[in-house]
Amino acid sequence: MDEVLGGPVTVVVADDHAVVRAGVRMVLASDAAFEVVDEASSVASALRAVKTHRPCILLLDLHMPDGLSLDAVPTILTSSPETRVVALTMEEGPAFASRAFEVGACAYVLKEALETELLAALNDVAAGRRFLDPRVGGAMMSSAPLTERERAVLRLLARGNTNAQVARQLSFSERTIEACRAQLRRKLGVGDRAELTEYAHSHGLLERPQR
Repeated sequence: MDEVLGGPVTVVVADDHAVVRAGVRMVLASDAAFEVVDEASSVASALRAVKTHRPCILLLDLHMPDGLSLDAVPTILTSSPETRVVALTMEEGPAFASRAFEVGACAYVLKEALETELLAALNDVAAGRRFLDPRVGGAMMSSAPLTERERAVLRLLARGNTNAQVARQLSFSERTIEACRAQLRRKLGVGDRAELTEYAHSHGLLERPQR
């Protein structure tokens, strides 16, 4: 994105509580990498702001006076495909997080997050990665526990193995591994290999490499 490469990452903050918007503005003002270009207090005004500014990031509260914001995410992304949606919410339920990723959000952050956690999430999103609040990630793991096969496949994929290599190591067919990989994506709300790897690291299934 141009904002990432040549200037600040532009952000629209959409929340129906003025105090929340002010707090987010204050947090982002502490990091020169970000610039809040507009605010919105409803789904409709968020859509207008995105159409006007085409921001790098839309920080979006889930519940607005005019409806559930997640229902509008596909429309928002159609109007501005380059915008990345970050859900900022009090909803800790894994069902909301799964739904957010299904409709196109790139991150799910709880409002109880520390300032450093919010900035880390936005930096991840600006760099093209997904972010799932660890508190929600734990709930997702407990609500949709992985089988031993899924854990084994996840670990091997996170270590850089191809589907064929995983199949050989676990003595399964490659088609079985492909199906297991698809199941992992559905269960965990992640997409590509990088997101599977990050999930494995963040949930203690794989040690992070030493730097």
